[in-house]
Amino acid sequence: MFSRISGTLVERDEASVLLDVGGLGYDVSLPPCVAEKLPTSPGERITLEIYPAFNLEGNSGRFTFFGFTNAIEREFFEALISVASIGPKTAVRAFSHPMGRIAQAIEGGDYAFLVKLPGIGQQKARDIVAKLQGKVTKFLLIRDAEPRPAQAIPDFAEEALLVLLQLAYRRPEAEAMIAETLTTSPGIRDAESLLAEVYRLKNRRSEAS
Repeated sequence: MFSRISGTLVERDEASVLLDVGGLGYDVSLPPCVAEKLPTSPGERITLEIYPAFNLEGNSGRFTFFGFTNAIEREFFEALISVASIGPKTAVRAFSHPMGRIAQAIEGGDYAFLVKLPGIGQQKARDIVAKLQGKVTKFLLIRDAEPRPAQAIPDFAEEALLVLLQLAYRRPEAEAMIAETLTTSPGIRDAESLLAEVYRLKNRRSEAS
C-alpha cells in the first residue's frame, strides 16, 4: 500500500480532496487543519502523505485514505488512533484545531479544550491524556496553516458566486471555478458572461476526461 500521493487537484472542500493521478481519481480525506493549508484552485499540484485505513462493510470492504502535508502530521494522527477509544474517522474530525495546539492540550492535560474537539467527549479526553501525555513533545512544533490573504473580487463575481451556491455547488469549489475563469478570461465584466465561461470551462474539462 502506498504512503504518499502526488497529483493534480480536481476538487477540494473542507474535508477532502479529489486528486487526478495518471488519469485515476483518488478521494483523500483531510483533517480540517490540514485542508486549510492546501490550495483551492483546480489544476494545482499537491503531494500528500497518506495513511490508508481498511473498513469492513458487510461482506466487503474498502480503503479510506487520510492525507497530511508531512510525515510528522501523519505520525501525530497515528499516535491519536493508538488510543483504544479513537478510530481514524474520529481522529480526522478531531483535528479541527491546529495540531500544535492539540498537542499542547494533551501535554498540559487541558481537558476543557480537548472535550470541545468534534467527537471527543469526557471519557475520550481522559483516554487521550492517559495514553499520550509526555509523548507529544515534537508535535508541539507543527506549523499552523498560513493565513490566506483576503482577495477582493469584483461585484459581478460575487453575484456569480451567489448563483453557484444557489445551484448547490460547495463554496470552495465555486470560488475555485470563478478564480480560474477570471484568470483565463480577465476581460469578463459581468456576472452573466462569467457564468457562461464557467460553464464552458466545466464542459471542456468534462469532455477531456
